[in-house]
Amino acid sequence: RAIFEKYFVEKLNTSLLSQNQAFKMFQVEAPILTPIEFINKNYTSDDVYQVDDLCLRPETTMGSYEYAKYLLSNHHTDLKIKPPIAIWQHGKSFRKEKDHPTKFMRLKEFYQLEFQIIFGLSTANDYYPKIAEDTKSFISNFIGDCKLEKSDRIPDYSEDTNDVICIKSEMEVCSISRRKDLEGFKVIEVAIGTDRCIYNF
Repeated sequence: RAIFEKYFVEKLNTSLLSQNQAFKMFQVEAPILTPIEFINKNYTSDDVYQVDDLCLRPETTMGSYEYAKYLLSNHHTDLKIKPPIAIWQHGKSFRKEKDHPTKFMRLKEFYQLEFQIIFGLSTANDYYPKIAEDTKSFISNFIGDCKLEKSDRIPDYSEDTNDVICIKSEMEVCSISRRKDLEGFKVIEVAIGTDRCIYNF
């Protein structure tokens, strides 16, 4: 996982800079145990492990969003950060998945490598096509041939989602979404299941 993380972070950073030299990338490590108020409403008690007002995070997105809001606010004086930026983290997430054979890799505890690529609403460049194609290419270099497919399940927070599918296993290893749930900004999310990538590797 560490090898894949290092490889992919470097490759995606290069891809973003090739489109806009102003991109800056930041890593964050948000808490695994998260107040339920920060969890996307798409996740219900049937999906998450919850005790009182805390739960094990079902995704890393909300921690990245909170850090992005901090960086782009005036709450600090040491950094002057403006979009476009990319916030990433690699860590565990937890969901109440039904039991499946190991070959399907639908795990209750799993690693995600997620990038929230954030830019202004007035940005004319559509970064999505190149990010999606480059992501497929970078993952293919690591685990073998992959293809891009329109997702058959579009979350409420997404305008458009495409999945990266490993051809030899027909397993989804990544999803790439145009998110619409960060007020004042456009967001492209790249969410990679690193357990699945290592399994296919």
